[in-house]
Formats: sequence, C-alpha cells, structure tokens
Amino acid sequence: MASKGGTGSFEALPLAGKIFILVFLLGLVGALYYFIWHMELTENIERAQREHQELQGQLVEAEQRQQEYLRLTQELAAREAIDRRNKRILPADAEIPAFLQDLNRVAELSGLEMRRVEPRPEEPEELYVRIPVAVAISGKFHQIAKFFYNVSRLERAIGMENIMLAEPTLNDADEYILTVTALATTFRRPAEPDATAAPAQGAVQ
Repeated sequence: MASKGGTGSFEALPLAGKIFILVFLLGLVGALYYFIWHMELTENIERAQREHQELQGQLVEAEQRQQEYLRLTQELAAREAIDRRNKRILPADAEIPAFLQDLNRVAELSGLEMRRVEPRPEEPEELYVRIPVAVAISGKFHQIAKFFYNVSRLERAIGMENIMLAEPTLNDADEYILTVTALATTFRRPAEPDATAAPAQGAVQ
C-alpha cells in the first residue's frame, strides 16, 4: 500500500518532476533573494553614488567659491594698499604740521640749516588744492642736492618751485655755503561736496 503525504508523493514523482520542482524552488529562492536583498542593495548603492556625485559637485562648487573669495580678498587688499598709498600721496587734509616736519627732517638728514619755513595760503585748483610753503635752506652744494633728492623720495607729492640761489659765502672752514630759497608745494584732495547741505538760495525746489 503506497504511503500518503508530501514525502511519499515527492518520492513517487519521476526524476524529471523532481528536477523541475528543485529548479522551481531554487528559482523562487533566487527571485526572493534578488527582490528582497539584491534590489535593496542595488538601490542603496545607486543612492550612495548619487549622493557621492552631489557631494562631489558641492565640493567643486565650494572650492570654486573659496578660490573666488581668495581672489576677491587679494584684490581688495591690493586696492586698499593702493588707496592708502594714494592717500599718503594726496591726502584729504592739508596736514601742514606733518608736511613741515618732513621738510625739517629731510633738511637735518641732508646736513642743511633750515633758515625759513613760511606756509602760504592754499590755492584751489579744479582737481586738487595747492599748499605752498616758502623755505630757505643753507649748506654745501652736495647737501642741497641731497635735500632735493630726499624730498623727491617722500611719499607725499611735493614740488619744488621758484628755486633761487643766493651769492655763495665762505664759512670759517673756507667752504662755500649756498643759500637757496624755494617754494615747496604739496597738494591735497578738494573737499567733497556735502550732500546734506541746504540748496542754494533761489534754486528750484
């Protein structure tokens, strides 16, 4: 009498049927593995790759922004340096005490005697204001030449005008002493118009 149940039924199947069932079961297990594990793993990998590409793009963009920031920072620093130099060359204020101090310092370094320093009234021009100072210096020829050279080396823009040479004199050491008068002229920027100032009388409101 044949035994009943799943085991007996499987054993009673022909070899081809058993192979078919085994292949079906293996395919089912493979399909379950693919859909449950492999597909999830593939999606995770694809998601990680997308995130990596996004992060890579953000990194490249951040590096570009950093390079642009560094470029702008260097450009700003260079412009500030140029602006500071321009302000020293052509300041906004007259700065007469500093100007006179520079002239006296240069005269002392050149070994000259500063006989006269006389500020004159300012002379406004269209783009700048002239600040003349009458000076008189005494010394030997090479000292005077050194004085003019050192004045030209100052950061502030200074022009030497109306240079006049007096008759040379001999000192106690039988050295010729020259006396030179000149107009040392420096400059400043004109005052900017006050935007808050009241309009001129008679102006259209």
